[in-house]
This record gives sequence, C-alpha cells and structure tokens, in this order.
Amino acid sequence: MKTQTKTGLASILAIVLATAAVSAQQAPSPPPTTPYGPPIGLEAAKKVMAAAEAESVKNNWGMAIAILDSTGHIVMLHKLDNTQYGSIAVAEDKARSALYYRRPSKVFEDLVAQGGLGMRTLALRGATPLEGGIPLIADGKIIGAIGVSGATSVQDGQVAKAGADVAK
Repeated sequence: MKTQTKTGLASILAIVLATAAVSAQQAPSPPPTTPYGPPIGLEAAKKVMAAAEAESVKNNWGMAIAILDSTGHIVMLHKLDNTQYGSIAVAEDKARSALYYRRPSKVFEDLVAQGGLGMRTLALRGATPLEGGIPLIADGKIIGAIGVSGATSVQDGQVAKAGADVAK
C-alpha cells in the first residue's frame, strides 16, 4: 500500500508541476498601442503592392495580396496567375487580423504553435493564426495592413514584409 501511495503522490506532484509549466509558458503580451492613422491612399497602396508582387514574382510564388486601409476596407487586391482561389479570402483575413489586433498575424501563429494557453488565440474573433498579415505603419501610425496567401506561411510572410517595408 505504501508504494501505491507514493506512486499516487508522485503522480499528483507531476501533474501540478506540468500545469505550472504550461501556465508559465508565456504570459500574454498587452495589446500594442500603435495608434490608427489616416487610411492609406491609392498611390501608397500601389507602391506596397508593387513591392509585394515583385517579391512574389522573383520567387515564382503564386500569391493573393490584399491591402486594407486603416478602417478595414479593401484598397487593392491582386491575385497572381495560377493562384488558388481560396488564397484570396485568406489574404484578406490575414490583413484584417493584422489591422484589428495591431500586430503581425505571425504572433497568433506562434501562440497557437506553443499550445497550452496559446490555444486561446483560436477563440479571438478575426484573429487568423497564419503568418502573412502585417500592419502598414507610416509616421508611427497604422495606415492599413497587407495580407498575403498562396504559398507556405513563411513565404507569405516574406512577401508581406516586402510590401510592408515600403509603407514606412
């Protein structure tokens, strides 16, 4: 009986320690405080789109690229040849996620990948946990967002970053 008691206590201790480890994984970071600014204009959106498209074409990746303004409305949407149709909506979702939550959608992908508390991210309305959405920031304010879909998440993120870097 003593062995069973010791085994039971050891099991309880292991569960408590595992629960504490999961809880200590990563405390959620506070929301970014970057303010929203005036909506991105068409000419600026064209420059962002051109940079993103150039990165996509350079790597021969079929992509859907969506650019939203700071109010969440679409300014531009391009689907490169031979890109799957499903990527259009995913690109828009990634851009909205980046805009609504003022952070790259990769943050949500990383939280979900951690498991544990990070899985709560899946309950956030409009938070797409896939890399490829980045806020567009100019003069310290969010003027819109870019969302890219069509290849791997890392490749989508690379194309989105090429576009977002032009907005600065």
